[in-house]
Amino acid sequence: MNDVPTKAEKIQAYSEASRRGWDKDDPPAPAVTPLDMLNRAVSSGADIAMIEKLMALHERWDANQARKAFDEAVAAAKKDIPPIQRNVQGHNAKKYADFAAIARVVDPIIGAHGLSYRFRTTQNDRISVTCILSHKAGHSEETTLSGPADTSGSKNAIQAIGSTLTYLQRYSLVQMLGLAAGNDDDGKAAGDGEPITQEQLADLVALADDVGADKEAFCKYFGIASLADIQAKDYPRAVAALNKKRAK
Repeated sequence: MNDVPTKAEKIQAYSEASRRGWDKDDPPAPAVTPLDMLNRAVSSGADIAMIEKLMALHERWDANQARKAFDEAVAAAKKDIPPIQRNVQGHNAKKYADFAAIARVVDPIIGAHGLSYRFRTTQNDRISVTCILSHKAGHSEETTLSGPADTSGSKNAIQAIGSTLTYLQRYSLVQMLGLAAGNDDDGKAAGDGEPITQEQLADLVALADDVGADKEAFCKYFGIASLADIQAKDYPRAVAALNKKRAK
């Protein structure tokens, strides 16, 4: 007896399998990535134009994967970061958490999630600090805050700059991680107030663009160098001013 299936039996078996679909216990077929496609193209002797297109596709895919990994790491780290104890007494006898207190809590937690931060500083008429938050997968994001030198008290010129740098580093890191800043009265270095959040800044920029506002003139009206310098207490007034322009 011949146990070898005939051609007709093979076709029938294939048709039945197609109608049933894959068995639930069958492992899923592995996804084909742009890198797989690129390797196959190189192996098959594809032309340079095709290889360049696949390389660009791979770079975009890789960047997107890195961004997703970054977002997941930040979200996971934020869940692990506890409230940070205020350890320093500032102006008007109010307490706040200084940069060292924040770093002691934050650094080991974000490090465990593959994140790290650094600062970039520039100075002209104002001091600007950019906090750059990076993930081990390669994606990074940044936020910049600016303020004048803190000349309050009996500080010399260098101390005034150092005070502002410390303040801006603290707040830019807090904003970069989306942490609650709490009540902080160490604000003389940046105009005696807390800066607006990243979400508020994004909303202001979008609103200014929507109403066709002259951002430079708007900043001059508020006495600031950029929209990021608006203090939280002035945010409602800034929104009202932009909406007033829309009404006109």
